[in-house]
Amino acid sequence: MGGDPGDDMLSWDESVFRNEHVFEIDYVPETFKHRESQMESLKYALRPAVRGSRPLNCLVQGPPGTGKTTAVYKVFDELATQSGVRTVRVNCQVDSTRYSVFSRVFEGIFDYEPPSSGVSFKKLFGQVTDKLVEDDEVLVVALDDVNYLFYESEASDTLYSLLRAHETQGGARIGVIVVSSDLSLEVIEELDGRVQSVFRPEEVYFPVYGEGEIVDILGERVERGFHEDVIGPEVLDRVAELTAESGDLRVGIDLLRRAGLNAEMRASRTVSIEDVEEAYEQSKYVHLSHSLQALSDSERSLVRVIADHDGGQAGDVYEAFHDETGLGYTRYSEIINKLEQLGIVETEYADVDGRGRSRELALAYDADAVNERLE
Repeated sequence: MGGDPGDDMLSWDESVFRNEHVFEIDYVPETFKHRESQMESLKYALRPAVRGSRPLNCLVQGPPGTGKTTAVYKVFDELATQSGVRTVRVNCQVDSTRYSVFSRVFEGIFDYEPPSSGVSFKKLFGQVTDKLVEDDEVLVVALDDVNYLFYESEASDTLYSLLRAHETQGGARIGVIVVSSDLSLEVIEELDGRVQSVFRPEEVYFPVYGEGEIVDILGERVERGFHEDVIGPEVLDRVAELTAESGDLRVGIDLLRRAGLNAEMRASRTVSIEDVEEAYEQSKYVHLSHSLQALSDSERSLVRVIADHDGGQAGDVYEAFHDETGLGYTRYSEIINKLEQLGIVETEYADVDGRGRSRELALAYDADAVNERLE
């Protein structure tokens, strides 16, 4: 890294990072540790696609930050080397309706986006299936964070269209990987009976990483992302300990990056425990930030109202929300349910004098932390 012998201060043009991209959330590691059995299960289910047959469907579940999305990327990378197989990953946080899901599928097949308006779902669907038959390809669609389709009541229609495509267009072969981070969501039970009858998935579970596994995984990130001796064993152990408490590997990855930036602020060549502790005050909110980024304007408005009113009774919060957005009570109630499922808002029924029972609303996080991430 340069510098005079014994000098532990960074010059203005130096960095503790060898490759800072390693600590970005969307980085896919070259080696994928401690998920061998899950990868084998996914490969087992998708192997028929390589032979030109419809693959088995999969239900992938596990808490946030346990490697589910990385596993999908890895398996899809391997399938990309096979002729006759097309893969499309849809981020349902962003695309949470049947039409938008099929728009992403269309883009994955044709390599350009469909028109944003003027095309019916039936026509979009027909173009997708016709192209698959014409090219004699098997399609595997990963619905990542499928819980967002459930929050918008779009899951059953979306899966029904994908799973019944061969009935509408003979010769269409589509398999589906459903990925959910909401452990309170009973995916199969929440689907319509018409979908349950055809969606009999292989179930693949991703448990929380143990502390030793976290040290191993983050240690490799440190080796690839930092210069030598920037992170000592004690510092890495503390990062792993805080990561294990959160249960989310993304916290540890973000924590390493922020701690490195803190060291650079001090012009230090090494990261200290204090750098880590300070960074954790931000990194512990990774899941909150991830959830808030995917909300619509009206959903963010409701979170802001609840934060500003320090919770309160549902009726009082609704009045403030309605004044700000003009939306009705039905949509308000739908958003409350979604925010509760996301773990952003907590609700509890309480007795109110002369008014029976009313729902009390409160943020699941510190209001200042929420408002800071809404800006």
